[in-house]
Amino acid sequence: MSASRTFWQIIFYIVSITISVFMFLPFFWSLITSLKPSDEIFSMPIRWLPSRLTWEHYRAAFTTVPFGLYFWNSLVLAASGVFANLFFGSLSGFAFAKLQFKLNKPLFRVLLAAMMIPGIVTMIPSFYVLKHFPFVGGNDWYGAGGNGFLNSFWGIILPGASGSFAVFFMRQFFLTLPSDMMEMARIEGAGEFRIFWNIYWPLTKPALATLGIFTFQAGWNSFLWPMIILNDPEKATIQMGLQAFSYNHQTDFGPMMAGALIAIVPILILFLLLQKYFVQGIAFSGIKG
Repeated sequence: MSASRTFWQIIFYIVSITISVFMFLPFFWSLITSLKPSDEIFSMPIRWLPSRLTWEHYRAAFTTVPFGLYFWNSLVLAASGVFANLFFGSLSGFAFAKLQFKLNKPLFRVLLAAMMIPGIVTMIPSFYVLKHFPFVGGNDWYGAGGNGFLNSFWGIILPGASGSFAVFFMRQFFLTLPSDMMEMARIEGAGEFRIFWNIYWPLTKPALATLGIFTFQAGWNSFLWPMIILNDPEKATIQMGLQAFSYNHQTDFGPMMAGALIAIVPILILFLLLQKYFVQGIAFSGIKG
């Protein structure tokens, strides 16, 4: 190995380690802040290592607000979104990838166009549709007289039950699977849904794991849409609960950091359990266009 190549490798590792340290510092500060005594959080100079470790902020996170209830609400909403996207996204992706119908390509182009529209643009129309949905939440035939899906978990789950990204992602993965199995199954008399469910669905574990992580993370971290839809404090999510530590223009940083660290635990666990499939799904889903 030449001296020049060795030199540039050393420079590469130094730069990479430096960037990694700077990326890790905010997380490290959050972790240490959650374990510091309150009087040391903003002490000057900054104390990167506290004089003693304390769990008082974690206790405060669960006693100041019903953090356990918020945790459960977020888990229900995120898990529901995952199951809905895995099923409907796979079903739609299979149709676009393997079924030949007249509007296949035009509808897929519409789907791609929808992916480019920011969610904030469709927020008001989505709110209007959910509020005036007929025969739901006290509404009549014309969607008047009640609140529709507002202040219910369905108002969070339904709009994202089959996201554009889920359909696109699964379609790309289904394109990598051979179509010969479908033809053989049709000869044997199998219907389209049975072909999807019994033959192709079991082959999509890497893509399902990857999509599941993405969907769970998006649902778990969602803040603005639940804030708009849910008015009942008993239905608040963990992200909404974190704002309870900011009041009267002040922020209780210790319990907030403790709550934020608790909030990332499910995502870390999910990634650790599915990381093998996650890497495979990323590798396979973009092979064909």
